[in-house]
Amino acid sequence: MNQTKYIFVTGGVTSSLGKGIIAASLAKLLQARGYRATIQKFDPYLNVDPGTLNPYEHGECYVTDDGAETDLDLGHYERFLNVPTSQANNVTTGRIYLSVIEKERRGEFLGKTVQVVPHITNEIKDRMQLLGNSGDYDIIITEIGGTVGDIESLPYIESVRQLVWDMGENNAIVIHLTLVPYLAAAGELKTKPTQHSVKTLMESGIKADILVCRTEHEISDEIRNKLALFCNVKREAVIQSIDASTIYEVPNLMLEEGLDIVALKKLDLPKKAAPDLKHWNTFLRRLKNPKHTVNIGLIGKYVEMQDCYKSILEAFIHSGASNETKVNVISIHSEHIDASNIEEKLKGLDGILVAPGFGERGIEGKIEAVRYARENKVPFFGICLGMQMAVIEYSRNVLGYADANSTEMNEQTKYPVVNLMEDQKNVTEKGGTMRLGAWKCDIKEDSLAYKAYGQTTISERHRHRYEYNSEFVDVLQKAGLKASGVNPDTGLVEIVEIEDHPFFIGVQYHPEYKSTVANPHPLFVNFVAAAVKARKK
Repeated sequence: MNQTKYIFVTGGVTSSLGKGIIAASLAKLLQARGYRATIQKFDPYLNVDPGTLNPYEHGECYVTDDGAETDLDLGHYERFLNVPTSQANNVTTGRIYLSVIEKERRGEFLGKTVQVVPHITNEIKDRMQLLGNSGDYDIIITEIGGTVGDIESLPYIESVRQLVWDMGENNAIVIHLTLVPYLAAAGELKTKPTQHSVKTLMESGIKADILVCRTEHEISDEIRNKLALFCNVKREAVIQSIDASTIYEVPNLMLEEGLDIVALKKLDLPKKAAPDLKHWNTFLRRLKNPKHTVNIGLIGKYVEMQDCYKSILEAFIHSGASNETKVNVISIHSEHIDASNIEEKLKGLDGILVAPGFGERGIEGKIEAVRYARENKVPFFGICLGMQMAVIEYSRNVLGYADANSTEMNEQTKYPVVNLMEDQKNVTEKGGTMRLGAWKCDIKEDSLAYKAYGQTTISERHRHRYEYNSEFVDVLQKAGLKASGVNPDTGLVEIVEIEDHPFFIGVQYHPEYKSTVANPHPLFVNFVAAAVKARKK
């Protein structure tokens, strides 16, 4: 292919319809046909990136290999495609405006009045074509955040209109995702919200090429014909997206609807071979037909909102299928755990995962959960802050350092077993200043970590400011908390574990970010396997 083709995905009627899943599913089908496809997300909020957002605001912050703090939809893209994303795959309005204002300050606009059109829209267009200009991809799918009609989304919609015009026929198309609601009182599906949404899009100068209709009930031929007629699309381009039991069914549903074929036809591209979804469907079969069931306690401080731990939950789906096991994740708020109720809260669990997070709230409950897992030989997995809690718990309850803590929680502690990293001590700005992205780790061969990974050098993604304090590593190691993984450049400990335990491991990095359908993360796979073994006992 000489020219990269573009697919833009917009949404209407309501948010949370699943633009990211539809984009990922279409990309998966195109990839399975032999095309090099990737997805990018343009978010209409003014934060430069999601790094400073509270998880309750926007779900988890997903981190890429190059250290970009991005929207959680990029996690879906990687999980579906098994292809790493980067900073270029996620752009916010804040980043766009920051770039334009910096150019204005440098005098790059030669005294011109800086305006939304053309300066902001030109910046958006440049960013939208960045991946396409690399020559690495045949098709770029661009998801536009928000819904049409939002004030925040208008510059993006205008940029899409211009790009579709610039690129010419068959080089760029628009997929519009809308809701076809079912009114129980009337006993029927209603098309009017979709008609209004398409009309709003057309008022901005964009004609939808394909309609994807989210629905709880099957859409009849009559309704498809009506939508095609009144929304000015081909009958074959009205695609039903019915609710599925798992997001991983959606590529097959879109295949049945012919979404990929319609998109390729409109882009004037050959179908190539039928999509190769053999591995994908093997995963689905294992997911739907488990031989075992385990209960894993997820101990965290943001458990009220599932999206806060999205990558962890998806990693359990991947590793569960790998073990032919249904993983019931039981969310337990760490603020509600103390020494008096720990038995009641955690009894019956086959494994305990202490989740990442920031700040003082709920950490004593996390420490109690680590102690319970260690003393009762329950398989334990600590991630980032969870690993730090394991270090603190061991220091307090095995070494007898009652005051042991992280300086994040108590700057006056006598035993700062977790401390602010040296290169963080003079940092004042919060955005994008943590230890971020892929870092190497050397693993000792006689370890649980080596058994899981099967190699001595790995690369994992980080997002943190505090580290296991090297001054305490020797004394803790002598007491039985083994440092089995170390960063070769900094000497900082990345992995801790206990040998006399069915499964006890804590990692400073975020393994959940790299778990995909094609490659479930080995630590999650081994953790679930240990939970299965514990349940059988």
